Amino acid sequence: MTHHSTVPGAIRDAVGDPKRLTTRLIDRAARAGDASHYLLTPSAVITAADAPEVGRILAAATASRTPVTIRSGGTSLSGQASTDGILIDVRQRFRTIDVLDGGERVRAGSGMTIAQVNNHLRRHHRRLGPDPASEAAATIGGVIANNSSGMACGTEQNTYRTLESMRLVLPTGTLIDTADPHADRRLRDQEPDIHDGLLRLRERIRSNPASVAAIQERFALKNTMGYGINAFLDAEHPIDILRLLIIGSEGTLGFVADATFRTVGVPPFVTTGLGVFPSLDAAARALPALVDSGAATLELMDSTSIAVGQELADAPPEITGFRPDGEAALLIEYRAETAAALAEQQSVASRILAGEELRDQVRFSEDPVGRASAWALRKGLYASVAGARPTGTTALLEDIVVPPASLADTCADLQDLFAEHRYGSSVIFGHAKDGNIHFMLTDRFEGDDALGRYDRFTESMVDLVLSHGGNLKAEHGTGRAMAPFVHRQYGDELYDVMVQLKRLIDPSGIMNPGVIISDDADAHMANIKLNPPVEDEVDRCVECGYCEPVCPSRDLTLTPRQRIVVRRAAEAALARGDLDTVAELRADYDYEGVQTCAVDGMCAVACPLGIDTGALVKRLRREKANPIHAAAWAGAARAWAPVSRGAARALDAAGALPPSVPGGLSRAGRAVLGADVVPRYTPDLPGGGAARHLLGRTLGARDGDLVGIYLPACVSSMFGPADGCGSDSSCGDGGCSDGGCSGGERDRHGVAGALGTVLERVGLRVVIPDGIDTLCCATPWTSKGYAAGVGAMQRRVSGAVRRVVRELSAAGAPADLPIISDASSCTEGYASMLADQGFRVEDAVELVAREALPRLLGSGADGTAPTGAALQPQVDDIVLHPTCSSTQMGLNPALIKVAEAVADTVTVPAMWSCCGFAGDRGMLHPELTDAATADEAAEVRRGVDTADDRDAAEPRGSGTARGSRAFASCNRTCEIGMSRATGEDYRHIIELLADAVRAG
Repeated sequence: MTHHSTVPGAIRDAVGDPKRLTTRLIDRAARAGDASHYLLTPSAVITAADAPEVGRILAAATASRTPVTIRSGGTSLSGQASTDGILIDVRQRFRTIDVLDGGERVRAGSGMTIAQVNNHLRRHHRRLGPDPASEAAATIGGVIANNSSGMACGTEQNTYRTLESMRLVLPTGTLIDTADPHADRRLRDQEPDIHDGLLRLRERIRSNPASVAAIQERFALKNTMGYGINAFLDAEHPIDILRLLIIGSEGTLGFVADATFRTVGVPPFVTTGLGVFPSLDAAARALPALVDSGAATLELMDSTSIAVGQELADAPPEITGFRPDGEAALLIEYRAETAAALAEQQSVASRILAGEELRDQVRFSEDPVGRASAWALRKGLYASVAGARPTGTTALLEDIVVPPASLADTCADLQDLFAEHRYGSSVIFGHAKDGNIHFMLTDRFEGDDALGRYDRFTESMVDLVLSHGGNLKAEHGTGRAMAPFVHRQYGDELYDVMVQLKRLIDPSGIMNPGVIISDDADAHMANIKLNPPVEDEVDRCVECGYCEPVCPSRDLTLTPRQRIVVRRAAEAALARGDLDTVAELRADYDYEGVQTCAVDGMCAVACPLGIDTGALVKRLRREKANPIHAAAWAGAARAWAPVSRGAARALDAAGALPPSVPGGLSRAGRAVLGADVVPRYTPDLPGGGAARHLLGRTLGARDGDLVGIYLPACVSSMFGPADGCGSDSSCGDGGCSDGGCSGGERDRHGVAGALGTVLERVGLRVVIPDGIDTLCCATPWTSKGYAAGVGAMQRRVSGAVRRVVRELSAAGAPADLPIISDASSCTEGYASMLADQGFRVEDAVELVAREALPRLLGSGADGTAPTGAALQPQVDDIVLHPTCSSTQMGLNPALIKVAEAVADTVTVPAMWSCCGFAGDRGMLHPELTDAATADEAAEVRRGVDTADDRDAAEPRGSGTARGSRAFASCNRTCEIGMSRATGEDYRHIIELLADAVRAG
């Protein structure tokens, strides 16, 4: 139940929709977790709609002196995104973007992630300057608030240097667009105290030579400690000073709704190498020469980092095959505009490295796959190392910077500190080129001994860094972790400037109190997160938030991180005997955490630790499965042919009735039996498909080469293609012969008929097992947690496949024929089901890309197309929706390859994500699909291929102006979900290929 009584009335009134303000316990507990080592539970959560609404909220908060914290991605590491006051969530409603001047500039909302913005810029060969390792989850709002930099940008291309303008909301509610040529006058008119106060502070600093020298020294290095008071030296007018001060202010001075950045070019030639040195000291002392050689990035990883990296499934070969014992690695990358320039840089680097003692020669590579493996190691290092910590402990990550010449000595001194304070599993890694390193401590920070040890370590570390001429924070922000030490780094005068700045802009102190400026000398010791063990599947989670942007339910209920955080909150409440909290969290968790999870596995793809929260949800569903429902689904597994055919006929019948009739029946059923049991019928659902046995035993060319055993997906049998014929009709003029489907362009078999058309044209065939109507990949049962049904279907599929394999082997067929399916989620299901039985499973898209396209395009072994003229694109462009399964299986390159054969240009929306249809979940909970597809659908509706994009895309093929566009995917339910979301007709990519074959 939501209670708003704890929120001041003026703030409640400022929120346009009361549903976007909540004090419900599960909503507050879910937002308590962030990537830092602090834990505070907000008193209320507001999902802000737009900048004016934020202005009204801040004005009301200022008037009532109510603390507020603004959060977007929640990837900050120093506690600046945590609060026990009101939390304003700006992740959901601020995902806007405008690419300007052919990609030279970009305006993006605070809720856009860095990766999403760069996806939009990629076609222009541009990117944002800041390049944090957390780019997949870090948002524009957080990047501005923390003055983020990253691995290559240094201090030249960070947020401070590349942000051009912003729309800013001040604590008073005043909204200012700094791009407005009259912005300074507006600031003077609307906020005269701030305007005048900034001028006074500017003169105070500039008139003090010691202050000027100190600022220049501190900001010559990366520096996110305290406020960016270098703004008073770098800008003249108050509006420009304010714009620069907001950068790195960690939400303590105002809110940035959106910002315009100057982008940087992406050099077309890149080479990467990974070198293993005998010690951290040896690696650090090799840095100066490598920096001078022009290396774009130099990423340092110590021995513990290497050991953790060796456990990764795709660990780079350079760090495997030995037991780490003090070694250190450097990831070295060069970037250039020409191949010759890159070759020269690599040659210089090779000469430098030849003089170093290395475990093996550094082999530079321009191969994207090898480079991706090295960068996956580095970008996921924080979460990977933290995930290797003992269960129940907390990972605490700090970052510091020293002059690069002092880095080797600093690292040695840090290691001495680790030993002195008994942090034996500590790790050092970071951006060595800039003298910026991160180190991690793991412990259960609880009790006098542990907290006292941490406090003493921190005091020693502060002295160490400052003695080397460094800054206590380089890029992670001051937050709560270093707020007590800002004074020590800057001294009395400059610290007082910062205090006066805070009082000037936020005199009521409502904006993120306790962050950057704090009177509490022990603030860094308070509210440290303690992670109680909950479940084996998720205990390693460090709450980094990388999973959130890919989660289908991210804007509806909970994300994977939040599902875990809530379970930890319930476990902590149970440990302290707070049974009311436990009961309330568990009651709300069923819908928020279990029913609306798509269990699509994309969280595991995004998570550096490979944590699949969906696996936990599947187990929870299995454990709480209703025995009656489980028995019914087990019965369905045993009688899948009539059940699946019945579903197809029901769809046909529903389509023949006025929509209100089946819609009313489904609503009544859902009211009686529950929304998680009875699907909701909507008029956009297609009619039923044709029975799979009508395809016959052979699909394709009757006497063609045998290339696989085909298990057409039952989902394409239950749901027919758009505009097809009825489920009981024959598919085409002559039905389906044993030699392959002979239906028309959109015959009732959909992708199966299309595959038959393609295979027949190129002289290939596949064999379909007997009893195909009874077979299924078992995904409906696994996703619901119905174990009996899973087992029944696994036994049936395994038996059918083994029988056909024996039959074909007896006839002399190859023993290693792949098992083929035509819906990516079904392919994934079959792969999981048959993985330990020695069968190779692949998707029909992969089969077509490998076997059919070379023949169709005239690029076969003999250099000709056996079917005559080479295939020609039939549409101008295809908007492609990869699926979660195609992404996880690595199928997307083949998917794009097939699409390129059909269209001049292929576009994958920059805001692509899993559609959340998830089998029948999109009918049980259509709100899940609505939320999951909203951003991608909006991009599609806007038209992802603008005239500007056409110029930049360099289209292939004949270039004919057919003025047509197609929409495609590779899974029937995903096609339904995307059609529903966009109003466009999404079809399987093989259906579009078959259209092109027929046209040829």
